[in-house]
Amino acid sequence: MIAIVTSVAIVFSACKKINESTELGGGLIPPVDGINTFDTSLYNVQAFNDTFGLMTDSFRIDNSQEFFMGKINNDQFFGKTDARVFLELKPTIFPFSFGNSNPAKLFIDSVVLIMDYVETYGDTNIVQTVNVYEIDQNPSNKFNSDSLYLIRKEPVTYSSLLGSRTFAPKTLGDSIKALRDTTVNQMRIRLNNSFGSRLLSYDSTKTSINGAYANDSAFKSKLKGFAIRSMSTGNSLMGFNLNGVNTKLAIYYRNDTSSTATPKLDTTIRYFVFNRLNCASANYIQRDYTGSALAASVGGSVPDPAIYIQGIPGSFATIKIPDLATLSNRVIHRAELIIEQLYDVSDTILKPPTLLYLDAIDPTISANEKFRTIPYDVSFSSSGQFNLFDFGSFPSMSMDASGNKIRIWKFNLSRYIQHVLNGTQTLYDLRLHAPFAVSEQFGIPPGSDIRVQVNVNNTIAKGRVRLGGTNHPNQKIRLRLVYSKL
Repeated sequence: MIAIVTSVAIVFSACKKINESTELGGGLIPPVDGINTFDTSLYNVQAFNDTFGLMTDSFRIDNSQEFFMGKINNDQFFGKTDARVFLELKPTIFPFSFGNSNPAKLFIDSVVLIMDYVETYGDTNIVQTVNVYEIDQNPSNKFNSDSLYLIRKEPVTYSSLLGSRTFAPKTLGDSIKALRDTTVNQMRIRLNNSFGSRLLSYDSTKTSINGAYANDSAFKSKLKGFAIRSMSTGNSLMGFNLNGVNTKLAIYYRNDTSSTATPKLDTTIRYFVFNRLNCASANYIQRDYTGSALAASVGGSVPDPAIYIQGIPGSFATIKIPDLATLSNRVIHRAELIIEQLYDVSDTILKPPTLLYLDAIDPTISANEKFRTIPYDVSFSSSGQFNLFDFGSFPSMSMDASGNKIRIWKFNLSRYIQHVLNGTQTLYDLRLHAPFAVSEQFGIPPGSDIRVQVNVNNTIAKGRVRLGGTNHPNQKIRLRLVYSKL
């Protein structure tokens, strides 16, 4: 371990108003007069990048959340991302019928997998080739509606290709006209007609106890579901709503309703849909940091000049403020950990997370549960809402020295640091990240802890940002203190 000794950089503002704006509580902070009230910045704030591994990032989502599919292949800072969707689509009721129990009188026109499109994160112009596979029908594939699956692990195997389509994500918002279905915001992938004919053929035994459409378990024995993934280069992730009206399997077919030798063909359609109560789903997000700037910054003992934060499953930074241990007690009017975005043109396409979150690393808690909310400064209301706005998870907009628009986060640590300085609170290392949600300890130790879930961002997978770290030449991470001497 290399010992690093850095002098405390202190900037005094005497006989004038505070020169760095505070978003909240400005009226409660006394003016700086150089005698009674001081405005000081500590620049010995040490940041160390790291990534969440499979064992430390055991996050799961349910089917009410937005699911992502696609590829990002050329992010110089954060490497590659491969997102895949797995889901079941089923008849709305069992037993189910196509309207003719004689398979010889059912003729497939086409079968189309349709997904309810929400948004694209990334470049909407670069085309991607999306494949649809059938989940393998074998006993090892336990794909169940009552299970939540890790986002870092594929839940099932799949090998049979059912269909493919190459398109630019920007086209997903276009108006679609199809039989009995004119709408927008659909991803439509036509599947093999042989697969559609197979679905029709199951109808011949629909009334039998062993028929494929007799009940849910019988149907699952014939079709476990679908795996959907991008197979080509790309630079975007597409978001979908599994519970939306546009998520379904459309089976277009002709039904011979004649009782004579002369066919009477009626073209019709049936839908298999996603039912959140009895359809399994999983979202797999694979990160590959090989060759990226993030990968090059992980693992060193020297603090990093740039911080790399990526939405879950992604990366985080450990933040240390060693000089707090040497400060004498004083009255803290405001303490802000200030972190600035490092602009790059790629930020206009691969945008930052909506919110960042800061929590504490408590070494007295077991390794798997060692994180806690920042004591005194993170709180929640009777309705269970956390004070993330007051705390500083929401950024403010500013400009860097070159005139580029950037985000600045100012985390309010005033009460926590006050208790550190007066000796009633342990000084913790901190963790900066962009979670969807985090489950951790809440309370004022010792003895008053409860475990809570803090909901932060609205989705997984999307959002990444570079921030000024330790000793960055222009945009250093720093702790600003407005205080009075005792």
